[in-house]
Amino acid sequence: MHGLLVAAFAPDAIEIVDDSHRHAGHAGARDGRGHFSVDIASAVFAGMAPLARHRAVYQALGDMMTTDIHALSIHARAPGEVR
Repeated sequence: MHGLLVAAFAPDAIEIVDDSHRHAGHAGARDGRGHFSVDIASAVFAGMAPLARHRAVYQALGDMMTTDIHALSIHARAPGEVR
């Protein structure tokens, strides 16, 4: 995931947290896919609406959204925007 996001966005900052342990026993966790939080700051996001930013992240992750990721919390921002 990290490599895909770095390749797509050349971020100034990126943090990925695996929250899967917090969802043990959850129906979506039974198939082995994980729950993650992503905080990413990139100039690519400047001028983009929040929904467009999320769509760009989903697109960058491609097949991982169906093979490895069950849930993804995204905080995508342009450099200088409040974290």
